[in-house]
Amino acid sequence: MTFLTELPTSRIPDPMKAPALRWGILGTGWIADQFIRSARAHTRQEIAAVGSRNQDSADAFAARHQIEIAHGSYDSLVRDDSLDVIYVATPHNFHRDHVMLALEAGRNVLVEKPMALDHPQAAEMVAVARKKGLFLAEALWTYFLPKFDVLGQIIASGTLGEIKSIHTEYGEYFTRDHRIFRPDLAGGPLYDLGTYPVSLLTRLMGVPKRVVGMKQDDESGVPGQLSVILSDAKGNQGTMSTTLYGLTPTNAAIVGTGGTVRFGREFNLPGPFEVLSTDGSIRLNYEETPGRHFEGLFYEAAEVARAIAAGKTETTKRPLDATLDMMQTLDLIRRELHI
Repeated sequence: MTFLTELPTSRIPDPMKAPALRWGILGTGWIADQFIRSARAHTRQEIAAVGSRNQDSADAFAARHQIEIAHGSYDSLVRDDSLDVIYVATPHNFHRDHVMLALEAGRNVLVEKPMALDHPQAAEMVAVARKKGLFLAEALWTYFLPKFDVLGQIIASGTLGEIKSIHTEYGEYFTRDHRIFRPDLAGGPLYDLGTYPVSLLTRLMGVPKRVVGMKQDDESGVPGQLSVILSDAKGNQGTMSTTLYGLTPTNAAIVGTGGTVRFGREFNLPGPFEVLSTDGSIRLNYEETPGRHFEGLFYEAAEVARAIAAGKTETTKRPLDATLDMMQTLDLIRRELHI
């Protein structure tokens, strides 16, 4: 296989040209705020309704974001026939119940990552969506970004050869009052941070054949940090470390027999990367302005709108089988680390 002479370009359509759907927001936390701001700034999506556990909370959120309809219960929201899709933005341990509530009401759903707490929950949700012919996707926004469309084309071209190892890590700092330190809300680094590197590992390696690792428990009762090594049937390896105790580079490298991908900034966010031939004699750079949630969440909103408008029940950007593979891998990690 001849090494690439230039990088492919992104095939992501203009988000402003995506059909405008009416969205209902289930949950009123931080990620719901970010999603609304990003979608409104960069797409024509209509944030039409919000649902919360009580009317006061729904009214306050609706007023803050100038949302027309405020539902005082999640059940009321999903039964709103004016809506095209529900965005589930509640904490992880409520995803299964809230997605099932929306699906049973006949609603298309985009659910925050991870889709569920374990593979059986996710598989149940996928089975119901497929049976009912409804759209369902996990909002792991990294895979909707232009840089990952380019990266996907590079991998598909075979220019990297056989992928032998993937090195990943992700660390952030959180204050002690953050929900990530609460065991009752499925806290710890694995679901909030680890889903990014684990999803990359399973995308490139599949579900691992072996997992080894270790963790350090925090005084709050959740793991404070953990590291794992995954291997496939051939012994190719993927590494992942994640911590709640401080900001790390959040970087990654994909090493193949033909070439290597190195990220210039956080691998899961908008930003640059480079592709190097094995001996380093050829270097191709993908240039993109670094960004965070506001600069990227709108891509998933636009893709969901395009898919639903086209009558699709899932998206190729984050296929349901890819989500199920990640959930199965998370189960293996939790089993190895006794989480």
